[in-house]
Amino acid sequence: MTALFAPLTLRGVTLPNRIVVSPMCQYSAERGEATDWHMIHLGHLALSGAGLLCIEATAVEPDGRITPGDLGLWDDVTEAALAPVLNAIRRHSPIPVAMQLAHAGRKASSRVPWEGGQQIAVADGGWLAHGPSALPHKDGELPPLALDTPGMNRIRRAFEAAAKRAARLGIDALEVHAAHGYLLHQFLSPIANQRGDEYGGSRENRMRFPLEIVEIVRAAFPADRPVGVRVSATDWVDGGWELDDTVAFAHELKRRGCDWIDVSSGGVSPLQKIPLSPGYQVPFAQAVRRAVGMTTFAVGLITDPAHANRLVESGDADCIAMARAMLYDPRWPWHAAAQLGAQVTAPPQYWRSQPREQKALFGDISFGQR
Repeated sequence: MTALFAPLTLRGVTLPNRIVVSPMCQYSAERGEATDWHMIHLGHLALSGAGLLCIEATAVEPDGRITPGDLGLWDDVTEAALAPVLNAIRRHSPIPVAMQLAHAGRKASSRVPWEGGQQIAVADGGWLAHGPSALPHKDGELPPLALDTPGMNRIRRAFEAAAKRAARLGIDALEVHAAHGYLLHQFLSPIANQRGDEYGGSRENRMRFPLEIVEIVRAAFPADRPVGVRVSATDWVDGGWELDDTVAFAHELKRRGCDWIDVSSGGVSPLQKIPLSPGYQVPFAQAVRRAVGMTTFAVGLITDPAHANRLVESGDADCIAMARAMLYDPRWPWHAAAQLGAQVTAPPQYWRSQPREQKALFGDISFGQR
């Protein structure tokens, strides 16, 4: 069997292949509520033939949104807005659906990317951000409010409540967002975390709050459904979070029942210098997988099916998570299966689309004509 199209079981959920649609922010919600855009966006990605579809970073409280357009799951209204989207996916696709739970921390109250992405002042409709320390993400921004004990307790409760709401919605898996410079990554990185209490200073202390959140989410979500974590393996800045820190963090995640680790990088500082190339983050995933033995997702400019298959076949990663490439080509799994001689799931309405030379692409099917 082609490695990229081999099934993978995580607790009670089986992925039919190793292709994951990464969570990708759409900045198209209204007051945190899913809209028609989410129905269209997630609906067509659910027909992609991928093994897992992960819903974008979903804020656990209003102040945890990156932008006013972020998706949320913090009350009955935001929960109800997602229900018809998920119901439509369930009617037309067997794909397992995950959700990434997130809090923006000091990167909150920003304009959407196509409007520049700058911080929104409170006077202009923004809100006060919160972070581990009163350090702005970049020069010229209003510093966040340093989280005190009541604030941290509020966020703990918000992650717990969102996990329970996700379970009620029938979400198959959860991913805790501890990457890309958002709140949990801010606690991990000495660039953003300069606290003097038990949540700052040493690596063990800086890991404490993110690990508590993972424990809370794991306890609040059904035991037969998996929970993973997305990390930034390095800050790409001297004096920041590094790969050996990520390996130590991954060991602790494994001890707490984490089912996979999604290995990305960067995001905590605008001073980062990232050498982009196809698969540039794969060595991080490979190092974590080999050191810790966890199910590992690799990401980062992986667009060639043969390359993706080699990464899984060689043991560098268990799954390939794709973002922008999937937006550009939502049928990438179909094309990968055709290239690699594998099969992929497709809705019967699309069966007649398979090329004549790929008659087995969608399995042993027949399609009559009238």
